[in-house]
Amino acid sequence: MDKIKEAVEKAGYGVQEDAKDNIREVMIPISGMTCASCANAVERAVKKLPGVNEASVNFATEKAMVSYDSSKTRISEIKDAISKAGYKPMEIETGEQVDYERQRREKEVKTLWVKFLIATIFSVPLLYIAMGHMLGLPLPDFIMPEMHPLNFGIVQLLLTLPIVIAGHKFYTVGFGRLVKREPNMDSLIAVGTSAAFLYGIYAIFQISAGHYEYAKDLYFETAGVIIALIMLGKYLEAVTKGKTSEAIKKLMGLAPKTATVIHDGKEMVIPIEEVETGDVILVKPGEKIPVDGQVIEGRTSVDESMLTGESIPVEKNPGSKVIGASINKNGTIMFKATKVGKDTALAQIIKLVEDAQGSKAPIAKMADVISGYFVPIVMAIAVISGIAWYISGQPTIFALTIFISVLVIACPCALGLATPTAIMVGTGKGAEYGVLIKGGEALESTHSIKTIVFDKTGTITEGKPKVTDIISTDIVDEKELLQLSASAEKGSEHPLGEAIVNEAVKEKMEFLKVEGFLAIPGHGIEVQIKGKNMILGNKKLMDDRNIRLTLDEESDKLAKEGKTPMYVAIDEKLAGIIAVADVVKESSKKAIEVLHGMGIEVAMITGDNKRTAEAIAAQVGIDRVLAEVLPQDKANEVKKLQGEGKKVAMVGDGINDAPALAQADIGIAIGSGTDVAMESADIVLMRSDLMDVPTAIQLSKKTIRNIKQNLFWAFAYNTAGIPVAAGLLYLFFDGPLLNPMIAAGAMAFSSVSVLTNALRLKKFKPLH
Repeated sequence: MDKIKEAVEKAGYGVQEDAKDNIREVMIPISGMTCASCANAVERAVKKLPGVNEASVNFATEKAMVSYDSSKTRISEIKDAISKAGYKPMEIETGEQVDYERQRREKEVKTLWVKFLIATIFSVPLLYIAMGHMLGLPLPDFIMPEMHPLNFGIVQLLLTLPIVIAGHKFYTVGFGRLVKREPNMDSLIAVGTSAAFLYGIYAIFQISAGHYEYAKDLYFETAGVIIALIMLGKYLEAVTKGKTSEAIKKLMGLAPKTATVIHDGKEMVIPIEEVETGDVILVKPGEKIPVDGQVIEGRTSVDESMLTGESIPVEKNPGSKVIGASINKNGTIMFKATKVGKDTALAQIIKLVEDAQGSKAPIAKMADVISGYFVPIVMAIAVISGIAWYISGQPTIFALTIFISVLVIACPCALGLATPTAIMVGTGKGAEYGVLIKGGEALESTHSIKTIVFDKTGTITEGKPKVTDIISTDIVDEKELLQLSASAEKGSEHPLGEAIVNEAVKEKMEFLKVEGFLAIPGHGIEVQIKGKNMILGNKKLMDDRNIRLTLDEESDKLAKEGKTPMYVAIDEKLAGIIAVADVVKESSKKAIEVLHGMGIEVAMITGDNKRTAEAIAAQVGIDRVLAEVLPQDKANEVKKLQGEGKKVAMVGDGINDAPALAQADIGIAIGSGTDVAMESADIVLMRSDLMDVPTAIQLSKKTIRNIKQNLFWAFAYNTAGIPVAAGLLYLFFDGPLLNPMIAAGAMAFSSVSVLTNALRLKKFKPLH
């Protein structure tokens, strides 16, 4: 490539780089985000950079996914933009840094727990001193408000200071965001608790000046208890957030740490990272297969259930492919490494799941927009409410209570967590069942599918022709007919011939020596075996050789069933028929029944003739048959269905299905299919089992319902809480005011309730 560029430049012309070649995607972990507003602020900052095509910041995973043009901007500039926005970009994750990321999260949980303990240790006596005497609880004389009001105030101040220090991040981040005119949740807490704290200090000055009535209006316990409760909420949030990404941790834990490599005839145990493509690796019974490869020696069975969900071990012989992280059950094998590092199937699956968990569903974007405006609006409501009550003649302490309550109750944490947590659990659960959903958009769109188009060969059917019927005349019996036919077809490369040979191998038959072989293109073959002249082929070949067909009724029945009859003649007399068909997968009929039960129309697309296609369709209960469709026209057929106003999913496995998979609203690729098909699809079924199609739709429906529940409760909580905090119940019904401490507790637990609801998805089981 470089030489071509050089030649063009020598000829006096410039070389324009293809913009697509420069597009990169990067996932950057970010620390310091506390709510959806923070994620929005980072997103806005990164999107302003030249060359950034897309930036999506996920508050739940604490990661930014950025698509950018590397010729216009660099990763260092993206990180710089994140830093300037007030947050800390972490090292970009690689396989080796997964442990570091886990350690960072564990450290964060421990730190939050220690801070919560400090806040609680000082909040309990603070609350007792501030409120206990009102309930008739005993207090030492030296801090009784009636006897020593100044001591009463100073002790509360001293107890509040350690709590404020423990929660210092609320102030540094909150006021920092306020200065940048991008307030977030921390800004609401910082302003609210600072107002309470500063008013308490003002009251102490008044007491020291002789205004002892201010001892009733100290507000330190409000600031202290609010910080303690929000710390508890943050701690629980961090713990539950860790649980949402367990699917990724499980997948990462599957990979073995070492591999036994054969080097110069000797066994060497080396770290998995050092394995190179082409290395010969030895795997003993019970060991994990370290990387992807191809068996060169030995036989065994391998448990691939952790990757495909398929519980039955798969037989492996020389030439078979093996997948890294699967478990070798009973034999010793040697295999050549074909894919290592980030190219292995496990690494690709982890990347798919990570990308999906980091992506946003369209429904999440609406929540992001709302939360972006939410914090400034709340601050305005808090200020207006406080001033309005003060002007109406209420005391300062009353107005302050209203101001703090509105600020504290309205934090939009729950709003920011509602969608990403459900998507994380949903996509992780899908991976457990071998259903890889590539993103939030695919997860959301799948629930509204009304029509599913299945490719026939390799999807509804096995894709490998098999012998289904053997019918003989009185010349030979069925066993001899198969032995003679298989011996004749051994030299043929035709798929039907291959099916007959495979059937004879399965029956452990001995192949007879063929004395002459003549291929008749498009018709069949002619051979001599044991002095007999044999002709094998289609009906036209038999007619050409004037062989009388005595099994018309049987051949018509076979054709109606979608099977291909192969006629066999010995010494110019019909000896029998061997029927070959592409057998329907065991799961196809059941999967289509389940889809019908869900109210989904099922169509089948194939290049086969109409008669064969309709026979297959009748077997499995297909609603619509699109037969004799050329590979290049599959996408147009999908387009026609979409033109009828339907949301269409396409299920396929081959290269020729890729355009149709891309055209469909949701493309579903079979895991045993080609890389091109899997690349074009939105969902990949690792087990190649059609029962996973309804599983994907059910999972999508459950996840979307969970997201809607989360968003409803997050919105309902905030919209109902703000008027109560602003004093509307008190104004119109002489109802109670909302104590800021109760507001803080409610706000903290709203986030935890949303996370707990998302974790309910972990109980998902397909309804088949």
